[in-house]
Amino acid sequence: MSISLGFGLITCQRYPGDTRSDAELYAQALDLAVQAEQLGLDSVWVSEHHFVDDGYLPSCLPVCAAIAARTSRVQIGTGVLLAPLHDPLRLAEDAAVTDLISAGRLLLGLGLGWREEEFAGLGVPLKERVPRLRTAVDTLRRGWRGELVPGGPHQELAAVPVRPLPARAGGPPIWIGAMSERAVRRAGQIADGFMATEVSPAMLAEQAEQARREFTESGRAAPFTVSVHLPVFAWDGPETQDAWELIRDSHRYIAWKYDDMDVARGQGGAPQPPPPMTAADEAALRESILVGTPRQVAERIDEYRRAAGGDLDFIARLYFPGLSWDVQQRALRVFAEQVAPLARKLAAGGSGG
Repeated sequence: MSISLGFGLITCQRYPGDTRSDAELYAQALDLAVQAEQLGLDSVWVSEHHFVDDGYLPSCLPVCAAIAARTSRVQIGTGVLLAPLHDPLRLAEDAAVTDLISAGRLLLGLGLGWREEEFAGLGVPLKERVPRLRTAVDTLRRGWRGELVPGGPHQELAAVPVRPLPARAGGPPIWIGAMSERAVRRAGQIADGFMATEVSPAMLAEQAEQARREFTESGRAAPFTVSVHLPVFAWDGPETQDAWELIRDSHRYIAWKYDDMDVARGQGGAPQPPPPMTAADEAALRESILVGTPRQVAERIDEYRRAAGGDLDFIARLYFPGLSWDVQQRALRVFAEQVAPLARKLAAGGSGG
């Protein structure tokens, strides 16, 4: 069993009180993607949300194309692009062009979406998200094979071609992010890979088995990818610089912001900080991140690799809004130069010593 290691999820969010301009946030995000490639990581990932007061990245593929133009080897993925919010034909075209710019390095991770505000703001009925996801996958596959596909907002107009075709024959691999059992099984039925998150090793083992079984029963013979993206922070500083103390506030903000954006409506103005944590809140938060020394983090990653029951694409959610630029860069180096070699050695059957 092997492991692939990625860096993400780039979101370009503005942490409360951050004085950098949006242009600086995006420039530094691209710099981190370049550094991830130079440091030997296998992939770089972005994520999508809309109408969030902290500027959460709303446009995945332009950033993927920008990363592609500045790199030459690293895979570039969306973790995830919210397929129901996009016109399937435009998505097929935009992804094909991005794949061409990257010379075939795009990995298209898709998700259903869940925020009512996003669906309402973009004029898409929330209740249609599952059929729209299925339609998107079908349109992508057929269009990238060179077939004519239905056009128009309701797929009722004359069939049209998708041009240009992607660099990779048949188009980029399509992975689907899922959490519920039904969604995990759907990923196995229609996608080339399944993307897990917010799971323990035991939960990942169960989900990977479910997705692989559905994939096999669908009759497709191509490899099926199991991926997981989890918050990660390894640190090698002096004993006075505890890894948790360094990352707590940024990790807290990201975790809280998903809850905040779920209920927010029309929330403009500057982003606000989360409310204070209780001791119980902090304990639960610490359990949700792989944090510690490089060896501790590598060993936790290996638990997930073994639980996956086969090859695993592990995406370290190591992009943290609010983290100082120096610490963010150093954390990326620590992961790439110390955690990754240990994780790869463990995957190859070594002790990591």
